[in-house]
Amino acid sequence: MSLPKFAKIRQRFQVESLNDIVGTVSEQFNQVKADEKIKPGMEIAITVGSRGIANIPLIVKSVADEIKKRGATPFIIPAMGSHGGATAEGQIEVLDGLGVTEESTGCEIRSSMEVVEVGKTSAGIPVYVDQHAYHADGIIVMGRVKPHTDFKKDIESGILKMASIGMGKHKQALALHTHGIRGIRDMMPEVGKVAIGNSNTLFGIAIVENAHEETAIIEAINPDQIEERERELLKRAFALMPSLPVDEMDILVVDEIGKNYSGTGMDTNIIGRIRVLGVEEPEKPSIKYVIASNLSEASHGNALGIGLADLTTKRLFEKIDLKAMNENVVTSTFLDRAKIPIVLDNDREALEAALRATWGIPANEARIVRIPNTLHIGELFVSEVIFNELKDNDNIEVLEDLHEIKFDADGYFPPMQ
Repeated sequence: MSLPKFAKIRQRFQVESLNDIVGTVSEQFNQVKADEKIKPGMEIAITVGSRGIANIPLIVKSVADEIKKRGATPFIIPAMGSHGGATAEGQIEVLDGLGVTEESTGCEIRSSMEVVEVGKTSAGIPVYVDQHAYHADGIIVMGRVKPHTDFKKDIESGILKMASIGMGKHKQALALHTHGIRGIRDMMPEVGKVAIGNSNTLFGIAIVENAHEETAIIEAINPDQIEERERELLKRAFALMPSLPVDEMDILVVDEIGKNYSGTGMDTNIIGRIRVLGVEEPEKPSIKYVIASNLSEASHGNALGIGLADLTTKRLFEKIDLKAMNENVVTSTFLDRAKIPIVLDNDREALEAALRATWGIPANEARIVRIPNTLHIGELFVSEVIFNELKDNDNIEVLEDLHEIKFDADGYFPPMQ
């Protein structure tokens, strides 16, 4: 089969970014009057989730250093629901994959799946807090505020989610996900508020990233202001969010999926697929076929999100740890996301199969985009038709002109540089 030519381009996004993370964290500690909250001899828990957040080791270290300046002892708790196979050891491995270690942050990691029940919501849902965090003298709930991959509302991913499903571990995730999409969309914020209100939470730290996956905002927020401020920061996160350069595609090739790129392996906001019962699918982007080529090492075999793809490769399939993936997807109850798509020997075969299924569109007219993952979409490959539409746009830089598609000896695309 003849294949279309590809060109490599770079999207230029309008962005804001922080140049001084250490200084910003210090300034934010002063904004919330941390000197009055953190006293010598206290032990302070810092929540760290499973997401691939830019500069996360440095941000965590900066927070830990500010705690140490005040004579207290910081420690990290993995706040990630059922991720890492819902085991204490697995969650430490997830942090390690993100570069968050005791060496890189200068503070101890205390990982446990044990929780303490601290209250109930108005609907009677029990609220849990990680045992190490609960028994600490103070908690700093840190998380990235961003559009959620499962639903749309005024509170999505952020500090309240970290305080609920994150700090509440596997037990809280089960309690909420039992209610399906209502659990995380409608009930999760109240769970987070009860967890914060019934624990020694000192303040939250919100992180917002720009379209280049750079740190744009770090903001410390007092507990009574978290809900209101998170709504405002979510609007800002939406405004800063990147997108693919076109809305209509025949094929999207995603070189690597993984939990370090998105909680759903592939960011549903980028690919326009949610696949959750009761949630309407986005109108755009519209993609006929998604190819998932590989699984990140940082995912430790958890290929949740593979069900968002239509085709995959033998390489990815053989990396799947069914126990880790199934634990995560069964907890979430969004079973479609772990369905295994058609498995082909390599990228070439997957691409050819997708092209055959485009129903009469000649290969040289197929609208194809190839990205490294759904977190990094600044540099990407596009097929000839799309390239001709975009090449003269002010926000597009041509990195490589049109050329024949290249595969390695095993039939896979070479890694993007």
